Amino acid sequence: MSVSQADVMTAMSKVIDPELHVDLVKAGMVKDVRVTGDTVKLKIELTTPACPMKGKIQADAEAALKAVPGLKSFDIEWGAQVRGVAGGSGGALLPGVKNILLVGAGKGGVGKSTVAVNLATSLAQHGAKVGLLDADFYGPSVPLMTGTADKRPVSPNGKTLDPLVAHGLKIMSIGFLVEADQALIWRGPMLHGALMQLVRDVNWGELDYLILDLPPGTGDVALTLSQSVRAAGAVLVTTPQDVALADVVRAKQMFDKVHIPVLGIVENMSQFICPHCNKSTPIFNHGGGHKAAEMFGIPFLGEIPLDLKVREAGDSGVPVVVGHKDSPEAKAFQDVARAVAGRVSAQSMKSVPLPVMQAR
Repeated sequence: MSVSQADVMTAMSKVIDPELHVDLVKAGMVKDVRVTGDTVKLKIELTTPACPMKGKIQADAEAALKAVPGLKSFDIEWGAQVRGVAGGSGGALLPGVKNILLVGAGKGGVGKSTVAVNLATSLAQHGAKVGLLDADFYGPSVPLMTGTADKRPVSPNGKTLDPLVAHGLKIMSIGFLVEADQALIWRGPMLHGALMQLVRDVNWGELDYLILDLPPGTGDVALTLSQSVRAAGAVLVTTPQDVALADVVRAKQMFDKVHIPVLGIVENMSQFICPHCNKSTPIFNHGGGHKAAEMFGIPFLGEIPLDLKVREAGDSGVPVVVGHKDSPEAKAFQDVARAVAGRVSAQSMKSVPLPVMQAR
């Protein structure tokens, strides 16, 4: 019994991406189908290299091909092409950026920058092109946390700046441009101008994701960024205790007012696991992030344990997902990165026309 390309495409149309809720053919993920007698070669192109459902999709695709009558062997090539969210790409301001993601918090001290750095680094480890902009003007910590505090960006033409590169990321921060002991006593217009320069006048190039580490709260910088860039979505960082919920409410309301979707909530410092007895202790309570996510009807992206390695990694300039990549903390950050990437892909699927399937 001969196998046709139509048989293969029919089989693939029965495989549903669990995150996107659409079949692989309709999503334009099946490419380069080549049938030779009773064998077939094809490519499945995921919507992000950090796809959280790749294992499920792979198992379902293989099962579907095994069920094709007459097909004796198959070879699937796996790839990924990040798609931009309509209205969430860089547009004229950042033409090479597919998705701008904001990482924010309603208050300081919740580990927002730690989440931003490890989120960005995890996405880069999966193979995505990632930039990280430290927009926390009053407390720029990204230079220290990425080991770039003693470096300075250069200008190739006297008009623009090349970002620094570390851990697979393109990085820019106001901390590179002012002295470490210099206090920034700037009002709104000065903040706005400097912020737009860091966005507009940096040679970001082609990026799948540009992560913006916002200052805590809902002040000038957060509002300026939220209103000036077309963000694909925001990630909110909180701690487990109930008192943090009020701050999450304010941050969520700010993003709602500027029409930026909240991709979900990350609960940082969720629990302390004793390195000697492995006993878990909820130092700051537990479940506040879950509660906030349920309250707003938005996804819970994951929880990050409280551990000394995370602090030490930040102080040493080597993110925990790099320096301790097999640790529970690193794996938790990697899970969050996959969840964020999946949410962005889902947003993209809702907002832009589906691509045309390519087969030959």
